[in-house]
Amino acid sequence: MKDVSLPPLAEGVDKANVTYWHHKIGDKVKEGDNLVELVTDKASFNLPAPVSGILKDILVTEGNEVKVGQVLARIE
Repeated sequence: MKDVSLPPLAEGVDKANVTYWHHKIGDKVKEGDNLVELVTDKASFNLPAPVSGILKDILVTEGNEVKVGQVLARIE
């Protein structure tokens, strides 16, 4: 099981909002696929899947805030 965490962002930015999940629980994902769209006060960006596998858990739902280092999802 691989945790998908919010990586370090731009200097002074320590959180982001989840705006859209490109996949749902149970979906197969490939390494590098867009997994989730995030927005900070400075930019919006897609976080790619770090590994290929099955999306097992989404821990932060759309509309919620996530901090750097926090786990967003798990891929098996």
